[in-house]
Formats: sequence, structure tokens, C-alpha cells
Amino acid sequence: MTAEKGLKNPRITPSTVPCPVCGKPASWAPENKWRPFCSERCRLIDLGEWLTENKRIPGEPDDSQDGEDAEHDEP
Repeated sequence: MTAEKGLKNPRITPSTVPCPVCGKPASWAPENKWRPFCSERCRLIDLGEWLTENKRIPGEPDDSQDGEDAEHDEP
């Protein structure tokens, strides 16, 4: 059986992933402008966690000021 031209196959659905903030299913499709989040609210909650440094990438602390090279800090 073939589908008519211009009709989408009803068996093909966009993948869903759990929202990183609340766990609700979030569509992983271009139509979801907040992807991978389920909503703008969850996107903003996540952004706030990064800005307040509740979330951070593990690693050694950077001892240089403002990201400058340490050799420029000498008088």
C-alpha cells in the first residue's frame, strides 16, 4: 500500500526525549523551539541554574583573572 502524494505516514512520529528539568516528554522535532526542553519555562529554569552556577562543567579551576594568560598578570 502506498501513501498519496503530500500525505505524511501516520506511523512516523517525531522522537520524544524526557525534559531535562521536569521529565515530561518533549518532542525532538524542529517544531519544538525549546528543544530539548518541553517548554520555555523549563528552558529558563535550566538557564537560571547555569547562571547561578548551580550547574557547572567539572574541571580544574581557572586561576587566571578574566580568562587572561597568567604571564600577563606579572608586574
